[in-house]
Amino acid sequence: MNTLNTGARISGCWTVTGCSGGGEGSLDRLLTSVSSGLSPRKRTTSQCKSEPPLLRTSKRTIYTAGRPPWYNEHGTQSKEAFVIGLCGGSASGKTTVARKIIEALDVPWVVLLSMDSFYKVLTPEQQVTAASNDYNFDHPDAFDFGLLAHTLRKLKLGKSVKIPVYDFTTHGRQKDWKTVYGASVIIFEGIMAFADKELLQLLDMKIFVETDSDIRLVRRLQRDITERGRDIDGVIKQYNKFVKPAFEQYIEPTMRLADIVVPRGGGNMVAIDLIVQHVHSQLEERELSVRAALASAHQAQPLPQTLSVLESTPQVRGMHTIIRNKETSRDEFIFYSKRLMRLLIERALSFLPSESHIVQTPQGEDYEGRTFHGKRITGVSILRAGETMEPALRAVCKDVRIGKILIQTNQDTGEPELHYLRLPKDIGEDHVILMDCTVSTGAAAMMAVRVLLDHDVQEDKILLVSLLMAEMGVHSVAYAFPQVQIITTAVDKKVNDLFHIIPGIGNFGDRYFGTDAPPEWSDEEMDEPSY
Repeated sequence: MNTLNTGARISGCWTVTGCSGGGEGSLDRLLTSVSSGLSPRKRTTSQCKSEPPLLRTSKRTIYTAGRPPWYNEHGTQSKEAFVIGLCGGSASGKTTVARKIIEALDVPWVVLLSMDSFYKVLTPEQQVTAASNDYNFDHPDAFDFGLLAHTLRKLKLGKSVKIPVYDFTTHGRQKDWKTVYGASVIIFEGIMAFADKELLQLLDMKIFVETDSDIRLVRRLQRDITERGRDIDGVIKQYNKFVKPAFEQYIEPTMRLADIVVPRGGGNMVAIDLIVQHVHSQLEERELSVRAALASAHQAQPLPQTLSVLESTPQVRGMHTIIRNKETSRDEFIFYSKRLMRLLIERALSFLPSESHIVQTPQGEDYEGRTFHGKRITGVSILRAGETMEPALRAVCKDVRIGKILIQTNQDTGEPELHYLRLPKDIGEDHVILMDCTVSTGAAAMMAVRVLLDHDVQEDKILLVSLLMAEMGVHSVAYAFPQVQIITTAVDKKVNDLFHIIPGIGNFGDRYFGTDAPPEWSDEEMDEPSY
């Protein structure tokens, strides 16, 4: 049995041996023991991401630093999110410590997950008890540990999750849950963060925030009176009856499980700096180099059966001649690109499932035709060039839903990075047409497919459509995702050292939008999107 021993104070924090992802082997699902101490908590849902946004509106946020690949060249996840568990009594400053860690980490795609979102929905009888401050919100039975463990496990695996929004005025969950996705680091905080065996096994680092009991009581009084409209007598009654005993019985004993104990909460920057250094070292160990692996793989392999190339008729060949010509004007480039896109989308639709459907003609005769056999069709464009294909899809698919994914190449690492995504609700039930104008190594397309899979879209329901692809990109996508159908108007054989398709088409986005290509551009690389 791996036990954790109480450590000694070092540089303003408690250090404890064994910074691991699990708990003690002898623990039951719920840990219960007795010690001394004081206070637990409740609050509202809390999720956030670090990094100041490049663009924030009422509908979208684009981050200046993107999420690097969390999968390998096989398309499978090769690194999990790093999960930090923050435990401590009510009003001990856990959320403040979490936000200080996020600020100091200075890495994108950090998710703050609050245990307060996972209170159980109260029955009518329990709501009456809660209204009189006689319901124990500081007991383990008040939390939905099953849903919490399921959610944290999916988030750690890189999946999209839905977080309940708990309303402390009605003691129930709001109708609309929050969708969270894309964590490089997850900070999970709550009074019972260490109280469940299954949760302990998901934590890579465990931190206990230790704050004086008098300070915690004052903070709780301020919060419950000013933020939740409660009277002082009710707060003190609840504290003495439930909060203090729960801390002594369930929370304080779990301090021995912590890897680090932080005295004084968010004001202890020495401890926070040590935590941040450790997390940075863990993230560096998990860095991947996907594009380089793609460039060296799948050489001299036959093109996959999942690839469909538009027939090279004189018309198709003629349009390629025009758009590939560097002397072609922007107007002509746009015009003939749009013609090709329309043909490409029509071709892609033929791969959607259909079933026999009989209708009656105006002459009163039956006609046996075909109709789409599925729930919905959704288009997802890889910004910015893929966005140019949306009009062609809308022209042939009435009321089609559209999603967007922004992926850019990091100029220092050469790796694709996810900066922004907006996907329609319940996209996991849809057939998805993924649109990008050019695919060279396949790195950006693979990241987009991985995002769709993480949002529960079935692999065999994804169609990747592109005006021009390199053989390398075709192989990369087909090898990683063998059930994805790939449709294009042409396949070029080579990619040069700068990942340009040869003979290629140039930077499609710059030629279409009339912008200048940046130095050492890649065919898959996007600048700031155009809206």
